[in-house]
Amino acid sequence: MTSSTDLAALLCSRLCHDLLSPVGALSNGLELLRDERDAEMRHRCMELLEQSAKISADKLKFFRLAYGAAGGFGDTVPVEEPRELVRALVGDNGRIALSWSVNDEVLPKAAVKVLLNLAAIGIDALPRGGELDVGAERREGATEIAVRAAGDKVAFDVAIGRALEGTLPDDELSGRTAPAHMIRLIAEEHGGGLQYALAEGTLVMGAVLPDA
Repeated sequence: MTSSTDLAALLCSRLCHDLLSPVGALSNGLELLRDERDAEMRHRCMELLEQSAKISADKLKFFRLAYGAAGGFGDTVPVEEPRELVRALVGDNGRIALSWSVNDEVLPKAAVKVLLNLAAIGIDALPRGGELDVGAERREGATEIAVRAAGDKVAFDVAIGRALEGTLPDDELSGRTAPAHMIRLIAEEHGGGLQYALAEGTLVMGAVLPDA
């Protein structure tokens, strides 16, 4: 069984992987800006720096709540927090249209972590863009979550699916599959579960988390 330390290391690996590109772009932009004398090129360098800084900050804010202890010490999180985080990631992508359907004002913190990670999996599954539908509802003592990713090409790693359903061996876990493994553990700890379905051009993922 994967230890909490091993899982934390894998999640850190995933975070570093996702930040490498925008932080690298910051470094490249600063290097270009140092040597560039043309006013137009310096302006473009500044735009690159601003864009890369925003993407880096958006990802850090997202992972802070999706992986960490953000959201305060309470049991619930205001819905606008995950909504704005998902909107930022979708906006940074530039090729995905987001539909957000969560009417509750707050959600349990565990449900927010599951929702954010499912949304991130959905975004990763749309390399050519498409539509991302995110919904959640609290009813009958549980939070139900649904995420749908649809596009011309849906790139979904089967190993992530196995991590979601709990059939991926521990020795095959990686930074890429660790978030799915984590939210499955969260769901199980709350007496709930995850499921997914993949068809041509569409990935649908769902979760049910009973209230503690």
